[in-house]
Amino acid sequence: MIYILEGFIIGLLIPYMARRFAKFMPATPAYALYRLVAPHKIPLRSNPKQKALKKAYLWRSLMAGGLGALLAWAILFRFGEIECFWYMGFSLTLLLLAEIDGRTFLLPDILTVPLLICGFVFASVSGGLTPFESAISALIGYILPTFAALIMLSYDKEAFGGGDIKFLSAVGAWLGINGLLYTILLSCFLFGIYALIAKKRSGAFGPSIAGAAIIILLFGL
Repeated sequence: MIYILEGFIIGLLIPYMARRFAKFMPATPAYALYRLVAPHKIPLRSNPKQKALKKAYLWRSLMAGGLGALLAWAILFRFGEIECFWYMGFSLTLLLLAEIDGRTFLLPDILTVPLLICGFVFASVSGGLTPFESAISALIGYILPTFAALIMLSYDKEAFGGGDIKFLSAVGAWLGINGLLYTILLSCFLFGIYALIAKKRSGAFGPSIAGAAIIILLFGL
């Protein structure tokens, strides 16, 4: 029950944290950390537009909290208490990165790099991937989209951004080679569905990566 409550509380904060990132991105990791710890103070205003914005954020936060609680329950059911803490951190970070990328079209290093490192740490303390497998998967997660970006350069210069590549590398460190490959394929499928529905040829790819990685984590490993 405690994990479900934690998932709900952290989920509630995801839209707020994404909004904070949106105010100062792009930024170096050091400056991003500084702005998170010491944000600019904005005077409170009371007008219809501000009230509508607060109401929209309230509902978005409640939905994110519900999703966080649901993820916590699913992870606890799938992996048990021993690995629940690690996979909850992984999944909730994915949700935060998806929210930030959807807002800013950027995936901050201050989140993707620690996510990568935590993948290596988890591999060294768990009975799943070995540290070597985690490192190789992370390397493949970096190389594959880099080559894909080079191939697609003449068609779309922004097919894969640097943030997407680092994000996939971090996912590889957590899910292994098979999980990474399935995540890439599924994320392309999810983005294709989004592009058809939204009638757009481009957009933030991070939410598709995050959604695919969570699905593979819960159903594909």
